Amino acid sequence: MTAHPPALDDLDRRIIAALVANARTSYAEIGAAIGLSAPAVKRRADRMREAGVITGFTTTVLPAALGWRTEAYVEVYCDSAAPPRRLADVVRDHPEITAAMTVTGGPDALLHIRATDIAHFEEVLERIRAVPFIRKTVSHVVLSHLLSGSVEAGASPPPEPDETNRR
Repeated sequence: MTAHPPALDDLDRRIIAALVANARTSYAEIGAAIGLSAPAVKRRADRMREAGVITGFTTTVLPAALGWRTEAYVEVYCDSAAPPRRLADVVRDHPEITAAMTVTGGPDALLHIRATDIAHFEEVLERIRAVPFIRKTVSHVVLSHLLSGSVEAGASPPPEPDETNRR
């Protein structure tokens, strides 16, 4: 049975929002912004880490700075005998795959791939297609990002609905 995460109150959500916006923000700065002491913020953050609500802290890097200038999403279609764990084993072997998930709809999985250029992307795609139980792939190369950030890139998640942003 899957454990449910603990209920979060408004202060917990505000602490999380502050850490998502900038994981280097001190507990004192967060506390000053939300009306708690630094030790109280730390206790809440520690409790959320122990409960698995906060899963870690990370550094995000501009992929182009590392030479990863090509980005694509690849739909993967598998033979019926391909359980998710087999696909997970395949994607772990490709460092260019930055995210992978099973999905509903036509494809069995969706892969997010970063590569140095189109030739590198094509080489990664050919390695993926060589896996015996992968029947077909459909690629979507990213041309531009329409939003300035994403949760993956460290931006804040969308705000909770309230009276000022309801349609």
